[in-house]
Amino acid sequence: MLSQREYLYNLVTGKIKGPVAVFLRLFLFMLSLIYGLAVVSLVACYKRRFVQLGAKVISVGNITLGGTGKTTFVEYLSNLLSLQGKKVAVLSRGYRRAQGIGDEPAMLQRKLPFVHVIVNKNRIEAADEAIRQYAADTLILDDGMQQWKIFKDLEIVTIDAGDPFGNGRMLPAGFLREPLTALKRADIFVLTQVGLAKDTSILTDKLKRINSKALIIESIHKPDGFNSVSNPGEFLELDALKEKSALIFSGIGNPQGFENCIDELGVNITKALRFADHHDYTQADIDDVIKEAHQLNLDAIITTHKDAVKIKEFQIKGAKILALNIKLNITKNEAEFNRRLLKLYSL
Repeated sequence: MLSQREYLYNLVTGKIKGPVAVFLRLFLFMLSLIYGLAVVSLVACYKRRFVQLGAKVISVGNITLGGTGKTTFVEYLSNLLSLQGKKVAVLSRGYRRAQGIGDEPAMLQRKLPFVHVIVNKNRIEAADEAIRQYAADTLILDDGMQQWKIFKDLEIVTIDAGDPFGNGRMLPAGFLREPLTALKRADIFVLTQVGLAKDTSILTDKLKRINSKALIIESIHKPDGFNSVSNPGEFLELDALKEKSALIFSGIGNPQGFENCIDELGVNITKALRFADHHDYTQADIDDVIKEAHQLNLDAIITTHKDAVKIKEFQIKGAKILALNIKLNITKNEAEFNRRLLKLYSL
């Protein structure tokens, strides 16, 4: 039995056939036109009265639902600016609960102890807190593209090179949060998962037609070893699980990218479990994962760092669950990106 979320996904992507599906897709398309008109109207309204936050504001967002590598890029950017001596605060709306603040913010705080991660649906209040309490001079808006009322010194949009715009339709008929014309607001496009895409030239040409002034950089996500979920200080090199059999599980927007990464490391994936994006794990979920791995007599259980944050407080009996550590590397136009980034502070 498909969940409502899975049914809607299969309906929108055309996996469900038949006259009823055709009617439902037509209905969703009509709703998407209304949604798109509302979004365009809101953007036009907010453009007339931007709110200045009192520090350099860098937005990292996307135009689609699902995983585009946005959080990994926020981590990369926060680390880069911190090394330049900037006092960085990441402002996030949070999503679901993990350690009281949300799963992605919790992961960022764990990986970036020197950066303040503030969770508040009201980004203006969060900015005030970051400046007053932590003297932040740089505010990174995590998932900030749709923060239309806030003035941004730099608008960065992450785009999955393998599946940039889904079926090209707006919500709820597709995965676009805004019309593609919204990409005209971007200063920088970050193409992620470039290693999984056969060719980026078509996508690059399309982005240039929409916004010829924006810088386009390319990036890949590279694995950087494994950490024990129960004991994050315990580290395994990438080749430690080569030719070993494993059960892997994830609750992220792009599980295929994670699974491909594990496969490329030479790990034999016996079982791959996919939970919904931002899934709220329970002890029963973890017990079932461990039980299945034992029944299959597997060598390892592997998950993502984002998922690891959400399960580390659970009891992990008789097994070791490992989290794959991922680093983002810019493979094209890195020097120009750094130049544009640091130019913000010379203005």
